[in-house]
Amino acid sequence: MTYVLRNRIGSGGFVVEAALALAGQRCRLISIDSKPNSELPASFGATNAWRQVPVLELPDGTVMTETAAILIYIAAAHPGPQVGPKPGSSEHASFLRWTVFLSVNIYEGTLRRIYPHRFTSDPAGHEAVREAASERNHAAFRVVEGVLAKQTWLSGEAMSLADVYLAMLYAWHRERPDLPHCTELTDRIAADEIVAPIWQRNFDHRLERKWGRDPMPSCSPPASTIR
Repeated sequence: MTYVLRNRIGSGGFVVEAALALAGQRCRLISIDSKPNSELPASFGATNAWRQVPVLELPDGTVMTETAAILIYIAAAHPGPQVGPKPGSSEHASFLRWTVFLSVNIYEGTLRRIYPHRFTSDPAGHEAVREAASERNHAAFRVVEGVLAKQTWLSGEAMSLADVYLAMLYAWHRERPDLPHCTELTDRIAADEIVAPIWQRNFDHRLERKWGRDPMPSCSPPASTIR
């Protein structure tokens, strides 16, 4: 049984590839010849009409898009340690809650920051869209920070794919001094023996910090100065 994942290096498909590896599932990776933070070629519309990655083809040929939906599917199809809690449990409820929260409030905000032209028809408003998206993202991370101040992982005492998702999004956001628990979780995920090689292949060339290996900087610039 083999999954087929279409992604471009450094993009959101990282978390799907990591999820399948944590679930012990084989994955054939098809890399799209396109750089992160740029529009995908028009021809990709034949694969996903919304022209976004990741796109996951299930072993039976079913095609899935939307990162949160894919993670929820993998956790249900291949439950186990580091993947997802038992469906119907309170931990599973938390897993669903925070996976969707990250998708709606942080991933979407990241897209607004990177592609402001999609969210306003006024070119003069692009910087305002970026600024609002960055501030809103940081507010969402503050909510997550409050959860991690009380428990080790988003779903409780065991790691799940929601934590891998958070680590990816937070690394894109860059570490902040007022988010120490998000920073610490991201380092733990990036250092995980299964996740680490996938993380390094996707992010070492494009992120300022080598997560899971580099020490945390002594200070970071204010949120309003980071793009």
